[in-house]
Amino acid sequence: MDIFEAISLFVFYAIATVILVVIALMLARLILNKADLNPFSRPVIMVRRWTDPLVNPVRRPLVQMGFGPNLAPLVVILIAILLGYFATQFIGTVLFTVKGLIASAVRGAPIAFVGFVIFGVLAMYSLMIFVRIVISWGVSPHNRLLHFLIRATEPLLGPFRRVIPPIGFMDISPIVVLFLLDLLQKAVAATLLRY
Repeated sequence: MDIFEAISLFVFYAIATVILVVIALMLARLILNKADLNPFSRPVIMVRRWTDPLVNPVRRPLVQMGFGPNLAPLVVILIAILLGYFATQFIGTVLFTVKGLIASAVRGAPIAFVGFVIFGVLAMYSLMIFVRIVISWGVSPHNRLLHFLIRATEPLLGPFRRVIPPIGFMDISPIVVLFLLDLLQKAVAATLLRY
């Protein structure tokens, strides 16, 4: 096992542990809400104190959209799983690219080095588009991260959006762009990374 695999395993287990703790806390909160226990008892106060920072930002938009506030812990679980997925994809891509860059530099393989740079850029761009799609569903349009993602991905998404008409209210141009970026990544992996 090399250092990159060890880092990857450590990060994966750390992210999985955080997600499992969030799921356990949110399930405890759901159970305590359904059990209708005394809200001033010690276990209820402790669980609420730990989960309120995660639940309160989600509860407000749910109520504004007409959903019940009791769904907030379930939404927090889904958000934690999605964020864990993004984090593992990001870390995995970065580690794979860095490992490939170092290995190709040590071997003296400039074609593979360029291939790993292109592969990493395509992977990060795909991840930014995916994160932009997911974040745009629930984040304020004035969010700094969303503005950064829009500025970074719009040069590629804009021309496709003008060519591909939306289906009803759904813009399918990001799906087409993600498919093309994945195809390019596979082509780079099959051709340039072999050297």
